[in-house]
Amino acid sequence: MLYYLFSWLHRIGYPGTRIFQYISFRSASAFVLALVIAIFFGKPFIYFLKKKQIGESIRDLGLAGQNEKAGTPTMGGIIIIAAILIPVLLLCQLHNIYVILMIFTTLWLGFLGGSDDYIKVFKKNKEGLSPRKKLIGQILLGLVVGIVMYFHPDAMICEKSVQKQQVTQVSATELLQVENQENVHTPRLFDEPHHSSKTTIPFFKNHELDYAALTRWLGDETGKWSFLFFIPIIVFIIAAVSNGANLTDGLDGLATGTTAPIAVGIALLAYVSGNVIFASYLNIMYIPNIGELVIFMSAVIGACIGFYWWNCYPAQVFMGDTGSLTLGGIVAVSCIIIRKELLIPILCGIYLAQSISVIMQVSYFKYTKKKYGEGRRIFLMAPLHHHYQKKGLHESKIVQRFIVVSMLLAVLTLVTLKIR
Repeated sequence: MLYYLFSWLHRIGYPGTRIFQYISFRSASAFVLALVIAIFFGKPFIYFLKKKQIGESIRDLGLAGQNEKAGTPTMGGIIIIAAILIPVLLLCQLHNIYVILMIFTTLWLGFLGGSDDYIKVFKKNKEGLSPRKKLIGQILLGLVVGIVMYFHPDAMICEKSVQKQQVTQVSATELLQVENQENVHTPRLFDEPHHSSKTTIPFFKNHELDYAALTRWLGDETGKWSFLFFIPIIVFIIAAVSNGANLTDGLDGLATGTTAPIAVGIALLAYVSGNVIFASYLNIMYIPNIGELVIFMSAVIGACIGFYWWNCYPAQVFMGDTGSLTLGGIVAVSCIIIRKELLIPILCGIYLAQSISVIMQVSYFKYTKKKYGEGRRIFLMAPLHHHYQKKGLHESKIVQRFIVVSMLLAVLTLVTLKIR
């Protein structure tokens, strides 16, 4: 909303208002505003949760210090959602299809996770929303995202043509000017925007995966039926990453602490993908109007760090599924939007390790129970962070080490842009 106000003031010649045209300024503002909202408005909200006795009921898993957490306020994910959406509504171009998609994702999964927390807290049902209903909600979101990304007229990319592979040096002035995307003219460096089902393949130069290739064995040379593969893959990615984030939310500060570096990586990937000079230099596809996603992810970073203020050990509030499902969905959808979903196993390595540990544990337990008559385990407990707890590590040490690993994975993800 402020973006439109200052754009109008700039058009009528009011001095100093052009600064709102720059993504860097609005991104920094979104980060600071989200951080302030999460920290300063988080305390009265936590007090409200305590007053209404909206607390977490803890299952006895035999973990050290577990019983001390009983009654800790939950549904703190509302703080995260508010800290994200308020800066976005104030600073983003709300007509941008990618911003609309991210807002929808945040509200949809916030409602889905909130429903789960509501059943646990108010209905006194520790199981919460059934896994089937959660999965249906994630599938519906995946269908919306897949359909929009495949069919919407604004969801387009630009690629270099063969004649434009060799790009001359550009001046520093040009580099600064392209930040204001309204002044960008892509034909000099890239082909015209067009619909495509392509995505980036890590570690390979001048090669992208085109989902349309998956239908050619059916005789579909034009790729008009590629959405039959594209949309289900999108659904799978969203469900997998969202559930991975949900599994990661098991220790104080773990989910927000590991998600913040992921969000930083996505913000940087979005920035270079939406900047014609950087996209040309790195030889990646240019995505028009994707710069607004940088502002959204800056708000996510601020919200995660601000919530970590209250959620670090010993936690004063838990995010619940309201926050964990939302953060996982935001990460998944944003990677899909910037056509970097194949980087998710690296960027979201923590989520992946948590999910794989559960799959391995459950599968091996069922297999050994069937074969030997008693179930055996690979890990002392799954997800993975509980395994380290069982080994005697303090949860704050586990969290800090997981955060360090998440930072390393984020850096490695960015390095893949050059190692190709």
